Amino acid sequence: MINKLRRNKLLILLGVLVLFILLAIFLFSGDNFILLKSIFAEKHTNEELQEKLGDFGIKGYITIAILSMLQVTLPFLPAEPVQVIAGIAFGFPIGILCCTVGVILGNLFIFIMYKIYGEKIHDYFVKNIHLDFDKTASSKKIVAIIFALYFLPAIPYGMICFLAASVKMKLPRYMTVTVLGAIPSICIGVGLGHIAIEVSWFISIAVCLVLVTLLTVLMLKRETIFSKINKYLDTKYSSKTVVQKCSPFVIDTAYIISKIALFFKGVKVKYTNKVGEIENPSIVLCNHGSFLDFVYAGTLIRKKRPNFIVARLYFYKKLYAKIMRKGGCFPKSMFTSDLDSAKNCLRVLKNGDVLAMMPEARLSTAGQFEDIQEGTYSFLKKADVPIYIIKLRGDYFASPKWGNGLRRNSYIEAEIDLLLSKEQIDSLSVTEMKEIIEREMYYNDFDWLKSHPELRYKSKTLAEGLENILVRCPKCGAIHSIRTKKRRVYCEKCDLSLTLNDRYEFLDNPYFKTFADWYRYQCNKINGDINESLMQSGDYKLTSKVELKLPSLDGSTLLRHGGEGVCVLNKDGLTYTGTKDGCEFEIQFPLSKVYRLLFGAGEDFEAYYGSELYYFIPEEKRSAVEWYITSKLLYDSLHQESLVKA
Repeated sequence: MINKLRRNKLLILLGVLVLFILLAIFLFSGDNFILLKSIFAEKHTNEELQEKLGDFGIKGYITIAILSMLQVTLPFLPAEPVQVIAGIAFGFPIGILCCTVGVILGNLFIFIMYKIYGEKIHDYFVKNIHLDFDKTASSKKIVAIIFALYFLPAIPYGMICFLAASVKMKLPRYMTVTVLGAIPSICIGVGLGHIAIEVSWFISIAVCLVLVTLLTVLMLKRETIFSKINKYLDTKYSSKTVVQKCSPFVIDTAYIISKIALFFKGVKVKYTNKVGEIENPSIVLCNHGSFLDFVYAGTLIRKKRPNFIVARLYFYKKLYAKIMRKGGCFPKSMFTSDLDSAKNCLRVLKNGDVLAMMPEARLSTAGQFEDIQEGTYSFLKKADVPIYIIKLRGDYFASPKWGNGLRRNSYIEAEIDLLLSKEQIDSLSVTEMKEIIEREMYYNDFDWLKSHPELRYKSKTLAEGLENILVRCPKCGAIHSIRTKKRRVYCEKCDLSLTLNDRYEFLDNPYFKTFADWYRYQCNKINGDINESLMQSGDYKLTSKVELKLPSLDGSTLLRHGGEGVCVLNKDGLTYTGTKDGCEFEIQFPLSKVYRLLFGAGEDFEAYYGSELYYFIPEEKRSAVEWYITSKLLYDSLHQESLVKA
């Protein structure tokens, strides 16, 4: 295969060389050579030069086109003399056409050569150019930069074409950008020749002197100009946000769209308001069983134009961030210190507005209340404003974390009530507030479902995705052997085969009634493994090869490929060792700072460092839930030890 590829490259190169030889024969044979020599070596009046080139006939057009092509592919050949001669000989329209045809051929040649030899011709084009070529090539502003480069002196057309080819442009776009970029300078060169022959040499020389002066200034300032371009390229999109007032148009539009979507999915939501109009300023807490909880909570309080706290991940894409900012949302780096988010929370309350948050800060894994980080309670105490609660029930079953979308014909209850008045907050300690909030925030959708025996979930693929949170077989103990198909859950290593009914319960399962019981079982097994390892060796270690993804640099996507390496989670915390943007890299997240590793079911586990998210995709994607469970158990164990020592 390699030999065949090498042979194809050699054949193409041979073809290109043959083409150049034929062009050289055309230019430098017989009368053509004598005529070319006389044009560049002998003195002629305007009329004589025009007459000579006119006598050249169609060969004159071809000659100008070939010379234009050569000045693209051979950077040491200047373009201006050829363009001026074209203007003198053929006038403005024909001269531009001849030069443009040559540029098209030269640009196409560069594109073909790059596709064959790539980086091997890099130095040939970028030598002595004070431009950060790598940043330029990766910039989304590349088209504007290419056009700008055509107006700068001492940059060969070929280098600019190589730059365009190196950013993986498709041929049609590449040809459009490079040809359109070259046309202005072609027009100037041809125009000078045309002015000289049609108007006067004096005007042509005057225009030429102005252009030469301008080019000289640009030449002397070229490093400054390139520095400014490089600085322009350094401008990165940032997820940082100063909270804005919620736009009524955005929140009303989101409300209408969600209503339509829920209607067509047959999802019924019962909204209950026990408090009437909530106070300003205030804080609204909401449990978080589903990604769509923002829709249900937003519907209850949209008239107050609330400001929602949202995971920073969704602000890495510029389009999403723009919409969310207009909707009054602002980002938070979950489970880590985030000064910008704290400032935004205070701004909302200072402005007399409503701050809405999901204090669990992640989706429920098994339809039950998770927990709330200690610092949240301290903030709620210091905020000293009324606290309301939105209690959602059935939202998890309608769209579970591990599921494949919104379940048709689901039923959800959304209720808002006063949780703590300002007077109550003043009279309570942080510990007392915590007890009340946890008690009121607690939910278990399986218990709620028992109170609604009429509910049935008709999805044919109800169980699909459960393998991403159920990783241990209860029968044979195998890890990552669970598979699902439609409503069936089975083990690849043994004969375990279970069916999920339309109320999320297993039929005839001797082990568990629900997958929540199964999830608790595996949490207990992992906890037992941790305790056993800690007793025997003093540590417990979870290890995996991972792909690292990082925030988008320009906001065009959420994430980009950042590197590859190995992640290790133990009692010291999470450590990543590998590469980051092509360089050797290591980072550690101390266990005391981790609290919980966020995870996407069957996808990844995550940790924030400041405003940057480290998004790790493990070799076995189904293991992502294990990283979450292990981080929780290790952190809680460490926290308990610190309490005992204290």
